[in-house]
Amino acid sequence: MTTNFKDKGDHYLLNGAKMWISNAPFADIAVVWAKNEEGRIHGLIVERGMEGFTTPETHNKWSLRASSTGELIFDNVKIPKENILPNKSGLGAPLGCLDSARYGIAWGAIGAAMDCYDTALRYSKERIQFGKPIGGFQLQQKKLAEMITEITKSQLLAWRLGVLKNEGKATTAQISMAKRNNVDMAIKIAREARQMLGGMGITGEYSIMRHMMNLESVITYEGTHDIHLLITGMDVTGLNAFK
Repeated sequence: MTTNFKDKGDHYLLNGAKMWISNAPFADIAVVWAKNEEGRIHGLIVERGMEGFTTPETHNKWSLRASSTGELIFDNVKIPKENILPNKSGLGAPLGCLDSARYGIAWGAIGAAMDCYDTALRYSKERIQFGKPIGGFQLQQKKLAEMITEITKSQLLAWRLGVLKNEGKATTAQISMAKRNNVDMAIKIAREARQMLGGMGITGEYSIMRHMMNLESVITYEGTHDIHLLITGMDVTGLNAFK
């Protein structure tokens, strides 16, 4: 968090940059978290067309290729004072947004896993080898049975978390656990499903490799796999391993 702004009397002056921002190349509005001169985090609304505000696109991605990604660069951008978000400051403001995003990922990863499982299941009934569908072999059934078991467990985790959110009881640590577990579950299922399809699994005829590449990004974004592990660790021990 090096992006910062200074009070210039009738406006703020914003400097810094953000990377890996979805929709950056064409968004008209950017909600930017930056530190003031006291080091306190605030949200600022930056509008396309403001002098010094540029949004170069990120190219040559091998994951999330359907998503337009770029940078936000602020070079002495004048921000009207009414563009600062009211009523909330500090790290809790952006982290509240992250909690919502991470909760959504916990469900989205299930969707990717379900599609990989469904693809592998259908293929196992159609692909004939040694005189019968490969779904009739024990090792293939083991893979499918474990896939649907892990998907069901992740669905229950996400469902319970949703109930707690509706009751206003879901914690950041619980959301981190769901995000980490469900993404890990999904990418493991994608890899197993790809194996079941053999060479066909790497072709564009099937969706598995697309899910697998996208999930490699999901492991990292909205909090990395390892950081969510430490959030859970701190929650259960009461000891902070981040410092």
